Amino acid sequence: MFGVLKDAVFINQYSPAPPPASPFPRFFHNLIENPFLTRQIRPMQSVFTGPVYVVRDNIDTDQIIPAQYLTLVPTIADEYEKLGSYALCGLPDSLYPARFVKEGQLDTGHPIVVGGKNFGCGSSREHAPIALGSAGCRVVVAESFARIFFRNCVATGELYPCECAERLCEILKTGDVVTVDLDRCAVTVKTTGAVYSFKPLGDVRPVVDAGGLFNYARKTGMIPVQT
Repeated sequence: MFGVLKDAVFINQYSPAPPPASPFPRFFHNLIENPFLTRQIRPMQSVFTGPVYVVRDNIDTDQIIPAQYLTLVPTIADEYEKLGSYALCGLPDSLYPARFVKEGQLDTGHPIVVGGKNFGCGSSREHAPIALGSAGCRVVVAESFARIFFRNCVATGELYPCECAERLCEILKTGDVVTVDLDRCAVTVKTTGAVYSFKPLGDVRPVVDAGGLFNYARKTGMIPVQT
């Protein structure tokens, strides 16, 4: 579990200092807890069904949430909600004419995002998975993920990042309805019945289930429970 949690949170990789004797303090030092999200823990869920939003390769964090919206503070409830309205607004209109979140709305009609290779590349902003989660996305199924984005998904508890060997971004189109079953590690397409497998989330899944790293640590007794 220790190795998985080390990959699940953002750590300053350029620090030459050796790990401390007790690893958790260093992990928490680099991750700011969102008390609003702690209060708004979603019910645990293993099956997600809905229309997908399909993107291609190398979707970077500036496309997921452009830099001008990083002034919004996720720990403030209203600003957390507003972040969702801008999720994926950095995508070029010429390639993605259908918006992930429609103009004037806070939530998306696409609870599942399907991507290609290297989803979430670019800067290490935690706002990226938070914006998608705020908009109502719960699962991203991609051919591969940028490592920091994957860790931030897990650490914040906003998204289940599911890695699928199939290029679903070429098989599916925006609006197709699928079911993602985390227990079966399967994506089932409603219209065709086709089933595609993705890698098990393994030890990182309980962290997302718990609502992020802080809630998982409290649940497992690693840090005291707030009263």
